[in-house]
Amino acid sequence: MNFLDIPDFIEKYVTKRSSSFFEKDIIEYQFILSEKIKGKSVLVVGGAGTIGSSYIKAILKFKPLKLVIVDINENGLTELTRDLRSTPNQFIPEDYKTYPMSLGEPVFVKMFENEGPFQVVANFAAHKHVRSEKDIYSIEAMLNNNVFKTKEFLDLLVKNKPEHFFCVSTDKAANPVNIMGASKKLMEDILISYSSELNISTARFANVAFSNGSLLAGFIDRIYKNQPIACPTDIKRFFVSPEESGQICMLACFLGDSGEIFFPKLEHEKLTNFKEITINFFNQLNREILVCKSENEAKNKSTTISKTDPYPVYFFESDTTGEKLFEEFITDKDEVDYIKFSSLGVIKNTEKISKSKIESIIFELKKLIDSENYTKSSIVNFLKQHIPNFQHIETGKSLDQKM
Repeated sequence: MNFLDIPDFIEKYVTKRSSSFFEKDIIEYQFILSEKIKGKSVLVVGGAGTIGSSYIKAILKFKPLKLVIVDINENGLTELTRDLRSTPNQFIPEDYKTYPMSLGEPVFVKMFENEGPFQVVANFAAHKHVRSEKDIYSIEAMLNNNVFKTKEFLDLLVKNKPEHFFCVSTDKAANPVNIMGASKKLMEDILISYSSELNISTARFANVAFSNGSLLAGFIDRIYKNQPIACPTDIKRFFVSPEESGQICMLACFLGDSGEIFFPKLEHEKLTNFKEITINFFNQLNREILVCKSENEAKNKSTTISKTDPYPVYFFESDTTGEKLFEEFITDKDEVDYIKFSSLGVIKNTEKISKSKIESIIFELKKLIDSENYTKSSIVNFLKQHIPNFQHIETGKSLDQKM
């Protein structure tokens, strides 16, 4: 295997599906999707990431009239445009623009008002990594992005209402055990508080195989740099391909009722262990694994290996803050519609918190942060007051302390 075969590896050894999990629903609802996308003006925020760019590729099949893409990652926008322009038979609207900027900045508001109105708006700009809670500054930046900017964006959208607004969530918002998941659960509450004013939907979904910044994508970088691999033995996840990640967001964006939370009906499928994927990865490289007992041993071995020697891999049990050993999309209290879609479950009964209550929560959270003597513990305690099922896992060790 070479790295150009990653989609094939995902299909055979990660998702273990030869066709898209969402194919049946896309076919069944293709006319509705075309009606809602064709000829429309679309804004995608955070569109250079794996999920945002996959959403863009999914909706381009239905030929929107205008596409504006915003992302703080200028290099990512450049590569996305190269990717689209280099793909045979890829539809790209004549009115296609990319803007390297951050959601919520004054220049973003100026662009939004001048380039609009937008009939479809999708937001993928978020802090998505559990490792983002390693210190108070990272936590503050995450809350600003996932919570405060979401509220500010919604206030902007209320004045310039799109036909559809989608904002991505995460499986980690269900029974959260880390601040990232709790911040996204609070984000969901904010979205739903606006659901009578805007047509809003969101989606929780599985790990995206080989997505930007993911453990699996890191395998490629480690091997390219002749560095050892580190992999947990006890963590299992559901996986979707990058293509599937965009498709679920497209379906949730256009087929949901306002205030609904979508998730893939993967519960009947087997959770995949990262160790199993790692072993299959090296099997496909025709490369043996040298199992190491520590990070230091793995790093030392990597300095002496040739291109044909067994590759140093350190397998370990997870011991870092905020890490769940398994994946879940719903809680025991959720009322779920499993009937409407073949591939999607829909959470219907999420409690709607009033906008005044949301504003009070945000005011108090900002007040805590602005006190300048806040701690990680004080943030956790505050979030627990407003997210009753938030059970924070604290081990005193961050992912940034590991390979």
